[in-house]
Amino acid sequence: MKLTSFVIRRRILLKLFTHRIWGGKHTDYDLVPRSFPKDQWQDVRAELDQLIREGLIVTKPAHYGLQVSLNVRMKADIERIVLGG
Repeated sequence: MKLTSFVIRRRILLKLFTHRIWGGKHTDYDLVPRSFPKDQWQDVRAELDQLIREGLIVTKPAHYGLQVSLNVRMKADIERIVLGG
């Protein structure tokens, strides 16, 4: 079953939200799609890139790869998406 764009975006944000990946705490860009079915990883990466462009997720380059975290400045918007408020 193919997930919609909104469901993918919400699940990405929810994953980072529940693990408290905010600001200085970050996770590997390539680990985010792993909680989705493998055949949808390309769609997940596309949505992750879109969330980065929108500013909901921020990136941090590191010598071991690109890292991502939730943008603290967009906390209200992220909580509205994740918590459905």
